[in-house]
Amino acid sequence: MLKQRVITALVLLPIVLWSVFGGVYGAFPVFAALLVLIAAYEWTNLMQLRSFAQRFGYLALVAMGIAYFQRQDFSSQTGLLMVAASFAWLFALGWVMRYPEQTAQWAGRGRMALIGLMLLLPTWAGLVALHAQSPWWLMYVLLLVWGADTGAYFSGRRFGRVKLAVHVSPAKTREGLYGGLLLTSLIIAGVTIYLSLDMARAMLFMSISLLTVLASVLGDLFESMAKRRAGIKDSGRIFPGHGGALDRIDSLTAAAPVFMAGWWLAGGF
Repeated sequence: MLKQRVITALVLLPIVLWSVFGGVYGAFPVFAALLVLIAAYEWTNLMQLRSFAQRFGYLALVAMGIAYFQRQDFSSQTGLLMVAASFAWLFALGWVMRYPEQTAQWAGRGRMALIGLMLLLPTWAGLVALHAQSPWWLMYVLLLVWGADTGAYFSGRRFGRVKLAVHVSPAKTREGLYGGLLLTSLIIAGVTIYLSLDMARAMLFMSISLLTVLASVLGDLFESMAKRRAGIKDSGRIFPGHGGALDRIDSLTAAAPVFMAGWWLAGGF
């Protein structure tokens, strides 16, 4: 398994870096669209759609949403989408905290279809808008997500005792969360110092960044909850050793819209 993960990562890394930094116009939006469409197909498994027509219809709906937002600049319309998506995660937080008692509120096919759109379209729009600001800002958010995951993994293995969400993801612990917050706090502090922001802007930037980290944890937990309800371990098998596309972007489904909502409301940094 570890060998598969390493090989897959070595293959994917140059592709990701080229799409982000390659300087070819439109490369990253296309790459992000492909990733989101694969994730949308995997979401149809969580919706428990069986027929090809149903799955293709949902993919077409997501593709039309991507095409619509592709025609928009990062305007107030896209910014409002980021804010709306961020507030929608408050409902997700309640569902995660109360799983499985409130499963009926979100688990129907129609509701899952709507939730999938609210997950995937803001993710694509947020990532593309972030990349349009600067590829380095995109890498910053990715670094926050990776830092939260890495810190949680090592801290949880060494100190993990108290379960974070036992019914959703039994392996995750509060100590792991604290480790992720500690590592990402160091990253945030370093970037804040580099930006040389005044005190008020620095506090705002750090608050948005920490909220983004917490959102990334929620995104991971929400996908785990949806998979557990569907009886699925991995969302897919497209990335050997890593699972599906949805498994790779679950944290970003919350982190990207939350950071971009904060960016838009703050007027950038």
